[in-house]
Amino acid sequence: MTDEMTISPLPPRANPELFGHEAAEEAMLASALSGRMAHAWLIGGPQGIGKATLAYRFARFILSGAVGNGAIPTSLHVDPEHPVFRRIRAGGHADLLTIERPWHKDDEKKDEGDRRRRVGDLPVDEVRKIAPFLHLTAAEGGWRVVVVDEAERMSRSAANAILKVLEEPPPRSLLLIVANNPGRLLPTIRSRCRKLTLSPLPESEVTGYLARHAPGLSEGDRLAIARLSEGSIGRAVALVQEGGLNLYRVLFELLDDLPRLDIAAVHRLGDQLAPPAAEQAYRTFAGLLEQWLTRLIRSAAQGGPIAEVVPGEADLMRRLAGSGRPGLDRWVEVWEKTHRLFDRADHANLDRKQVLLQVLLGLEAAARA
Repeated sequence: MTDEMTISPLPPRANPELFGHEAAEEAMLASALSGRMAHAWLIGGPQGIGKATLAYRFARFILSGAVGNGAIPTSLHVDPEHPVFRRIRAGGHADLLTIERPWHKDDEKKDEGDRRRRVGDLPVDEVRKIAPFLHLTAAEGGWRVVVVDEAERMSRSAANAILKVLEEPPPRSLLLIVANNPGRLLPTIRSRCRKLTLSPLPESEVTGYLARHAPGLSEGDRLAIARLSEGSIGRAVALVQEGGLNLYRVLFELLDDLPRLDIAAVHRLGDQLAPPAAEQAYRTFAGLLEQWLTRLIRSAAQGGPIAEVVPGEADLMRRLAGSGRPGLDRWVEVWEKTHRLFDRADHANLDRKQVLLQVLLGLEAAARA
């Protein structure tokens, strides 16, 4: 996979492409052209499927004055050379306010195309800027637009600040709320927004994206990454950048020996992922292990064919899942313990090698039961 580290996606504010959400785009376009556009939208769905990209696409469309200029637009597309597109891409449009979580302190000065990590919650002081911003006169005589990304990461105080805006929205204001988990928002916020729920993308959309942007990947690797991404282009990009497919293969080789672990191989893996420089690889591996357990539980609960990421995976899952409710309950308990341990390791800065040993030995014990 020679192109693993070269894929460099555009951030949502600079991305002119939207994949697989035609119905959502048509709903926004129809609302804008109707003259009775909702003043607040809640765009929900799994992480990395294009929610923020859609929000910025709509923001550019509204701020470009595409409605009411004589022509009837057929999409929300704005040419990347349009002045509005360029100013939003540069973060310099006076009528657009973006509320996002802060970057990790080590990631602040990386290029936009690099893999960066946001941390913490939405700053309440930033959220409180929304009301005064929307009450200002538009600098270009049109609309004032706010994009709130990962809105489920708001504190109660921040949520109440947004709620006040929703209760009394200023004229010609547009609030675009993006949430990976809309159910965590206050019911009063959800009830005052027009809701759009985006679905995970088909495998064909993800593999097509990878074919265009990571041409060094083989067809088989593209399909494997698409299955691991579960319909999220953002997740697929992260897996390519972080060598996730190779880590998943390492994980499978370990699990394929269950109910007996190769302890020497486990120690080698712990030594590889324990150093501070391997933090991202450790996080990727932990996420893949939890995902594998989720897929195992799902296959045990639902039965039917298993879409393999690597050859032999279906046989392994059927062998470990066993039959009946006891096997399913056992693996659900293992997932819960694994999730708690990885979470505690993050917050308490536990030794990563010891965490991996404990998790994998827990899997071995469950496989022997």
